[in-house]
Amino acid sequence: LAISDSEHISQSMRDILLTPVGSRVMRREYGSLLSALIDMPQNPALRLQIMVACYSAIQKWEPRIRLTSISFERGDTGEMYVDITG
Repeated sequence: LAISDSEHISQSMRDILLTPVGSRVMRREYGSLLSALIDMPQNPALRLQIMVACYSAIQKWEPRIRLTSISFERGDTGEMYVDITG
């Protein structure tokens, strides 16, 4: 079963963002720095760090997309949701 281009891009972005930099053998630069930001205090500085981590990783590893916005939503139990649009 083939997936569409948009589904493939979405899958690729998810893989990039959820892979910690340094964890891929023979491709140590692949991934993002998001894992280093887990459990940090939620404040404007963290949101900026998340934006930079997402933007730089996607720009480097997924040339098929150009990001237009990154927004945040806070859940009822303190979790943070990041919405990436491109």
